[in-house]
Amino acid sequence: MSTPSYPSAASEARPDPRRSMVVCGVIGVAVMAAVDEIVFHQILSWHHFYDRSTLSVGLLSDGLLHTAELLALVAGFVLFADLRRRRTLAPPYGWAGFFLGLGVFQLFDGIVDHKLLRLHQIRYGVNVTPYDWAWNLVGLVLLLIGAGLVVRAARRSRASAAS
Repeated sequence: MSTPSYPSAASEARPDPRRSMVVCGVIGVAVMAAVDEIVFHQILSWHHFYDRSTLSVGLLSDGLLHTAELLALVAGFVLFADLRRRRTLAPPYGWAGFFLGLGVFQLFDGIVDHKLLRLHQIRYGVNVTPYDWAWNLVGLVLLLIGAGLVVRAARRSRASAAS
């Protein structure tokens, strides 16, 4: 069995923009899932991940969401550490991926979980329309920040390659 070869400290490791974005995107999804679960499920008690059954099922669904978010966070940071160890982390692309991950989770939750699957609403007993707009606009803003960071990172990469 051969051992994998990694760039040595003396060699020039090349940044891996795509992998940096994907790894940090996974971390972004996990962080936004944690924020949603902690703030809206636990602190405010506005909803559970699955509200179409009993309270016990709602709490179980929150526990499963929490498990998935923790696994994604651990996996993301293990992969992040690997990028750093190999000296292939491209920080500008990593930040872009992180914000894209935040936005993807927020919009997926707002559109798919809230409206298409109707797993839960943001809040009950109130007009949910302003909450839906705010939820999805925050997700869109996060996605736009991520896209802007991708464009900026690509421009800087092209400029540094040209010089």
